[in-house]
Amino acid sequence: MAIQKEIWINDIVKNLFKDGSFAINSVNHSSYVDNHTVHVPNAGSVPTVTVNRSTFPGTVVSRTDNDLTYDISELTTEPFRIGNAEIVELSYDKRASILGAHVSVLTESADSALIKSWVPSGFDKVLTSGASVSAHLVDATGNRKAVTISDILAIKKLFDKNNIPAEGRYALLDYEMMAELLESLTQNQYNAFLNSANAQTGIVGELYGFRFYQRSEVLRTVAAGTSLATTNATTDGAAGLFWQRDCVARALGNTEVFESNNDPTYYGDIISCLVRAGGHYTRYDKKGVAVLAQATPSA
Repeated sequence: MAIQKEIWINDIVKNLFKDGSFAINSVNHSSYVDNHTVHVPNAGSVPTVTVNRSTFPGTVVSRTDNDLTYDISELTTEPFRIGNAEIVELSYDKRASILGAHVSVLTESADSALIKSWVPSGFDKVLTSGASVSAHLVDATGNRKAVTISDILAIKKLFDKNNIPAEGRYALLDYEMMAELLESLTQNQYNAFLNSANAQTGIVGELYGFRFYQRSEVLRTVAAGTSLATTNATTDGAAGLFWQRDCVARALGNTEVFESNNDPTYYGDIISCLVRAGGHYTRYDKKGVAVLAQATPSA
C-alpha cells in the first residue's frame, strides 16, 4: 500500500526548511532541480562611454559572457525498520515520529550544504574586531575576537563599494556571534534591532540594512579566515554569512518517501527519504556575498 503521497506530503511541506527560512531569500532555481547541472549565465563587460565623441567610426568590440555552473546533489536517509510489534503495540505513532526525524535530518543537511554553496572561493571577508572571547566551535580551543556593530558596518561599506543593491540584504549568524553582536549595541540600538524582528519570517532583527537570521552553526573557517574549513581543527573560527538575495540561488526538489510495507524479510515496514537540492552564488565576480570570520587575538 503506497501511502506516502496521501498521508505524509503535508508534513513534509511543513517541515522541510522549517528552520532554514533564510533560504527563501535567494533566486529560486528549483525548476531545474531535476537536472544534473544548473547553468547561470553572466553578462560580460559593459560598453564604455565617450563624452563628445570626435573620432568616427567608433571601435567595434565583442562581449565575452561567462557561464557559472553547479551540480544538484541527492540527499538520502538511511532506511529505518518499523517492526510489527511497534506498529500494533505502541501507544504513539512511531511511523510519524520516524518520518519527522528523517525530514529533520534532511533539512539540517540541505541547509548546511546550501550555506556553504553560497560561499565562493576567495570570498570577501571582514574579520571580527571585538574583545577576546572563548572559542565556541566544537574542537576549537583558545580565544577569538567577538562580533561588534562596527563589523556589520564594515560589511555594509563593502557591499556599498561593490554597488550591491541596498534592498534584499541578509545576514546569518550563529547563536554565540549573535549574542556578541547584541552585547555591543547601545540600548537604543538594541531596542531598534528587536523592534524590527519578524517572527513569521524568522528574522530576528535588522541592522545597517541587513535582515538577520540565527542558526546553531553557520560556517567554519581556517584560522586566517581565508577559506572554509574542511576538517575540524583547534584553530578554526566561527563565521557568519552576509548576502544580497539576487547574488545567491537555491534549488530544492520534492521530498520523496520510500516505503516497503509488510516486508517478509524484516517482519515490518521500511521507510527512508530522498531530496534533490543545490545552490550557488550567481555572480561571476563573486560580489554580493561576504563572510564575517572570527579573528584570533594577538598573543
